[in-house]
Amino acid sequence: MSAEDLADRLPDLDGRWRDAVRAVPRHLFIPDRAWCLPGEGPGYLIDRAAEPAGWEHAVGSAESAIVTQIADGATGVAEGRGEYTSSGSAPGVVAAELGLLDPYDGDEILEVGTGTGWTAALLSHRLGDENVTSVEIDPSVLAVAEENLRKAGRSPQLVLGDGTKGHPEAAPYDRVHVTCGVREVPYAWVEQTRPGGVIVLPWIAGWEGAHLVGLTVTGDGTAVGVFHRACGFMPLRSQRWAHPLLEGDFRRSSTLLDPRRVVRSSYGAEVAVAGMLPRVCGTYAEEEGGGFRVWLWSEDSEANARYSPEYKRIAVWQRGARDLWEELAAAFLRWVSWGSPDRDRFGMTVTPEGQHIWRDTPGNPVISPVVGP
Repeated sequence: MSAEDLADRLPDLDGRWRDAVRAVPRHLFIPDRAWCLPGEGPGYLIDRAAEPAGWEHAVGSAESAIVTQIADGATGVAEGRGEYTSSGSAPGVVAAELGLLDPYDGDEILEVGTGTGWTAALLSHRLGDENVTSVEIDPSVLAVAEENLRKAGRSPQLVLGDGTKGHPEAAPYDRVHVTCGVREVPYAWVEQTRPGGVIVLPWIAGWEGAHLVGLTVTGDGTAVGVFHRACGFMPLRSQRWAHPLLEGDFRRSSTLLDPRRVVRSSYGAEVAVAGMLPRVCGTYAEEEGGGFRVWLWSEDSEANARYSPEYKRIAVWQRGARDLWEELAAAFLRWVSWGSPDRDRFGMTVTPEGQHIWRDTPGNPVISPVVGP
């Protein structure tokens, strides 16, 4: 599939970004062997030599992310097993981010996470190599990106470093483009952005998925903006979640709240719960026979709740300092009591003291429910 075909598959792009996609073919930034994550279904190996048509189809798909590194390079990509640590983002998500970025001609851009180099190339084509600075923490990833960019005829400034610190030497920036998942927005990005400038990032709270947010820097040390679409990104290396190693027996109880309702309600519930429980992680899985289980963990606690079609009540197991299931249930039901607002009713504010999620207006922060042990 050609770059022209891919551009046509991204209808939300304006003409200038569409021209960039045509001028900077994605296939120049994808290795011959990689692990494809399609929009739906399981991941699979793509191998240009063994199956060129399959490789071209994956690279030309608007919804497929291509994993290029696993476990920081300690594991090969052929099996697709382990923690994904670098990739070429799905073009549909790239298009959404670039649309939110909405730069003017001549804007200076800081990109956090060079990855394969494709988005740095798109930015460079649109704004000029001299206006794009891209920071990558992994030297091997950066070396490959540099070669990819050379083949594409682009030469933005590439920096090996910790993207959470930005790159103050070239600040201030008009736009900050973040290509990795962010749990807590580094304040350095706000400090290095001009008043009125925009930071676009994927927010990956511990609870449930990731959401694009565009933050505008106000000039008084604050950045504020609303949530947009869902997305999927690998986290900043310094903000990866660790599962606690706890000892002791679980406290057993039961509940009438069906965990399937909590998980499957809406993106609005995801954002609200994540805002109320900022350091709680969760995942879930369907089980044979119609069962469903949710797992929760924080730095000092863990819990799981299991639905079975054979019982009216849901079994709950918890241990550690907190009763995480009760906290999750209280946060979800608070969202319900607000009328179940959708994602576009929520936003984020970042200040020197930290960040918080709000509903409807920045002056209405989402507050964690108080639940006793």
